[in-house]
Amino acid sequence: MKKIHVKTGDEVMIISGKDKGKTGKVMAVSPEEGKVIVEKCNMVTKHVKPRKAGDPSGIIKAEGAIYACKVQPVCPKCKKQTRVAHKIENGKKVRVCAKCGAELK
Repeated sequence: MKKIHVKTGDEVMIISGKDKGKTGKVMAVSPEEGKVIVEKCNMVTKHVKPRKAGDPSGIIKAEGAIYACKVQPVCPKCKKQTRVAHKIENGKKVRVCAKCGAELK
């Protein structure tokens, strides 16, 4: 299993690709593929057939997966993209901002 530096619910900024500079919340993480799904970023179109009566069909926009190496967490204190550092507090390992030292929730 590969290690991913972001978790579900983190606020991240995309650092490369067509959506460079956009920020959003991580909706899902796939460590096996090394990918994440970011809210309202990397939108793709899907052609969907209705599975049963009443289901939506047609062309639907949805978020696509993006490689985790192309996103960086945004620090809640300094509001900048940052690398993840680790600190041990009370016997627990916590993620902190590498720039200002604030804890990443």
